[in-house]
Amino acid sequence: MNIKGKKVLLTGADGFIGSHLAEALLNEGCHLRAFVYYNSFNTWGWLDTLPKEQLDKIEIFSGDIRDPNGVRTAMKDIDIVFHLAALIAIPYSYHSPDSYIDTNIKGTLNIVQAAKDLNVSRVLVTSTSEVYGTAQFVPITELHPKQPQSPYSASKIGADCIADSFYRSFNSPITIVRPFNTYGPRQSARAVIPTIITQLLSGITEIKLGDLTPTRDLLFVKDTVKGFIAIAKQPELIGHEVNIATQSEISIRDLANELIQQINPKASILEDEQRLRPAKSEVFRLFGSNEKLKQYTDWKADYTIQAGLAETIEWFRDTKNLAQYKPLIYNV
Repeated sequence: MNIKGKKVLLTGADGFIGSHLAEALLNEGCHLRAFVYYNSFNTWGWLDTLPKEQLDKIEIFSGDIRDPNGVRTAMKDIDIVFHLAALIAIPYSYHSPDSYIDTNIKGTLNIVQAAKDLNVSRVLVTSTSEVYGTAQFVPITELHPKQPQSPYSASKIGADCIADSFYRSFNSPITIVRPFNTYGPRQSARAVIPTIITQLLSGITEIKLGDLTPTRDLLFVKDTVKGFIAIAKQPELIGHEVNIATQSEISIRDLANELIQQINPKASILEDEQRLRPAKSEVFRLFGSNEKLKQYTDWKADYTIQAGLAETIEWFRDTKNLAQYKPLIYNV
């Protein structure tokens, strides 16, 4: 399926992955409508940092994914929807779970309901590797059991189920896209890699982290975006759940030590209790299978972990980028 010239709605376009996907969709020749979270400052998140020649090609729609009327308006005359808008912070979900139900589950329902009523030809709903919980087997395939180990992951499992039910009930053209642990420029400091990098670049020599034993399948954001586009071009993946993963893993300890070596070898790691998840909520191993993605598309990861981290560090070294972070504060 050729997506050039298609009218595309991208929710969550103002976020980390969304802003990178917006750039990639423009490069594919799509007519892009970016759904950004309405705010009184009229800020468009990371889209504000794009070059003017790119931003001028994007139709901005400010709204709230929780509002079905706004979603329906945004989706008029749209061919393809990439639904990325979500609340994603795990610690915040512990004390504000209602907002995750409203945003992640109800927001997804609004998307798939409007797509059904407006006959949208393709909908990609973004999931997360957190729905799998701690791996029961590796590599984790799409058939792995779902384990709601946090309110966040529970809300994403619910959103996936809503999307799948519309495919099964109404033959809606839905694909569930499940990226593993994406990182790169523009990522929130709630994630471990920006947490480490911003502390190191700010001159902190005792890096505060939570549990160092879990492993993650780290995916550079440009490879994640490449996966979304490859899936969108493959209509045979309608009705499927599809991982985007490197099929490898690294521990948080080894990751932290790699970043320390690249930025300040004199730094050390200090365990910070407030950053620890409840024991039964911690996901101790994520190691994803990309076999289905490679079976149906020509996707392959372009970035090694070393190359991806180097590009990420270089972005954070720019003082105007680093200035947008607060490394001395634990971002919930």
